[in-house]
Amino acid sequence: MRLVLALTALLAPLPAMAAPDLVLAIGGEPDTGFDPIRGWGGYGNPLFQSTLLRRDADLVTQPDLAIDWQLSDDRLVWTITLREGVSFSDGTPLTAEDVAFTFTTAKGTPDSIDLSAMERAETVDTQTVRFVLNRPWITFAETFYTLGIVPAASYAPGYGRAPVGSGPYTLVSWSEGEQLIVRRNGGYHGDLPEFEQITFLFTGPDTGLAAAQAGAVHMVALPAQLADRVPQGFRAVVAQTVDNRGISMPSGQPVTSDRAIRQALNLGLDREVIAGVALNGHGTPAFGPADGLPWAGPDDRVPTDTKAATAVLDKASWQPGPDGIRTRDGQRAAFMLNYPASDPTRQALAEVSAELARPLGIEITPTGASWDAIQRVMHDQPVVFGFGSHSPYQLYALYSSTLAGMGWMNPSHYANPQVDEIFARALAAESLEASAPIWAEAAAHYGTQGDNAWVWLVNLDHVYLVDDCLEVGQTQIEPHGHGWPITASLSDWRWTCE
Repeated sequence: MRLVLALTALLAPLPAMAAPDLVLAIGGEPDTGFDPIRGWGGYGNPLFQSTLLRRDADLVTQPDLAIDWQLSDDRLVWTITLREGVSFSDGTPLTAEDVAFTFTTAKGTPDSIDLSAMERAETVDTQTVRFVLNRPWITFAETFYTLGIVPAASYAPGYGRAPVGSGPYTLVSWSEGEQLIVRRNGGYHGDLPEFEQITFLFTGPDTGLAAAQAGAVHMVALPAQLADRVPQGFRAVVAQTVDNRGISMPSGQPVTSDRAIRQALNLGLDREVIAGVALNGHGTPAFGPADGLPWAGPDDRVPTDTKAATAVLDKASWQPGPDGIRTRDGQRAAFMLNYPASDPTRQALAEVSAELARPLGIEITPTGASWDAIQRVMHDQPVVFGFGSHSPYQLYALYSSTLAGMGWMNPSHYANPQVDEIFARALAAESLEASAPIWAEAAAHYGTQGDNAWVWLVNLDHVYLVDDCLEVGQTQIEPHGHGWPITASLSDWRWTCE
């Protein structure tokens, strides 16, 4: 009965008014609650908490809690000056002690963000905090954009279900699996959003679309398979992303360990076809994990060339067999391609890739499984993975030999000393901006002009159906789809109808 009542309320048309309380069905419910120390906000706006820095729609650095940030000449000490007069939503002042506490606690929390480069966080005075590193590590600065600050005095187990922060909204109620209601924080130090209250509905895509069709929501995020079904009174807002999907190619697997196989797939898979068929056109070809960002490889893009792909395989002595599948020394050019069975987009990508690989003489068998099952085989078998971040650390996590086989990081066990050397130089750079072209150098070795370490397929479009009266402004190049990346511009959203 409760579910029936909830759906009835969901499908009730929203009243027309100026600047209404918004209702959004954009997914993103976190398993561990709204705790930055447990990962909340890593892929988008933490909403309840403030960060030291933020990125605007053009991904340019802007101050948030920090008004000044300096890195020492030896690249080992960050000194951060905080803005004055900031308070948490419970009225207590936010000071350097809270910042140091947040980073120290995150460093000691299992499965939290990687703060291994931080030796310690210490307060200089109430408005100044110092981070001492144990080695030059420029991507440590990425935590300034993603790690929301929590109160030292009241942080405790269970914080993620009743967060206290200094962000633009406070939590009113959370019915897990159903909805979250938040209210504007009148004491917020930044530009206050126009909308007093927002309800986030945790519906599936079909239910979210039905709610939009009934006029019961103001925004819904949809996968490619539903993105063309735009109801009257709505428009599609498409955000460019680095939310990529690609095929890992484990170095210990007898077929995927061969560079000729990897190169042939990168040359022979028509990414335009893959995006068109698997994503209904709601995506773009991907050639690396950071397309369009300053640290992407400038020469990664390769045209589809099936003749060149077959020539590579011929040269490497992969000969067509009676069934059309190539063999070499008794080994068939065949492998399983794992994808999460609950994800129709990855299933479609796997199946279309398999169809396109067969004319090359490569047999790919798409295999749906649970993530638990995939985790048990992902270091030995290819997987349709998804990544995408605003940080060059994403490259390090995928291609650094030091992280080979560490959980989700570098699942292919890729190793190249030249890549490791370039990464070391990038991490020792004087700023994130100065590190970008150094990171980009590494693509000549791991990318399509070098080892062809992965077969990247597509960058997904993030498609939002938005009420015609809601103006959301310019969207960022959005990261991987966890969290609510669209809300990064929330302070710019406007209601345009009376």
